[in-house]
Amino acid sequence: MALKATIFKARLQIADMDRNYYGEHLLTLARHPSETDERMMIRLLAFAHNASEQMEFTRGLSSDDEADLWQHSLSGEVETWIEVGVPAEDRVRKACGRSQQVIVYAYGQRTAPVWWQKLQPASSRYENLQVYFLPSERCAELASMAERNMDFSVTIQDGHLWIAGPQQTVEMVPERWK
Repeated sequence: MALKATIFKARLQIADMDRNYYGEHLLTLARHPSETDERMMIRLLAFAHNASEQMEFTRGLSSDDEADLWQHSLSGEVETWIEVGVPAEDRVRKACGRSQQVIVYAYGQRTAPVWWQKLQPASSRYENLQVYFLPSERCAELASMAERNMDFSVTIQDGHLWIAGPQQTVEMVPERWK
């Protein structure tokens, strides 16, 4: 018998002063049985960093043809494609061909730098690609905030993200690699 996804609910109050975006989002996240709390919370962070009314979570790990998050135009074209982790180069190439903007949130102190070293030469071909690296210690702190029902205030200013929950606040400064 296959394991089912675990459902998480999140309420995000976002104040993004870098983009002049302010909003509240009530989100439902399905955590695949093979997904860690860390990866799920990074997906939530990626949502907050790129929040809009059209941004949505996809089937993620359950589908090879979908991003972790994406935003479609009114005509159905993919405007923003967001990957979490260290996607294969062919997946990045495919995403760059299908979307106006591709954003990768890489994490993992050992795996991400090796992945970027391999992808970096080819990345110059993809003008619509952005790559951020998230520090491992901050990702672990973020993962510790995972609960079935979450309520966060997210403030974004000068490239810094503050994720405040009822018990703790995590400051994340994504390092821009591309």
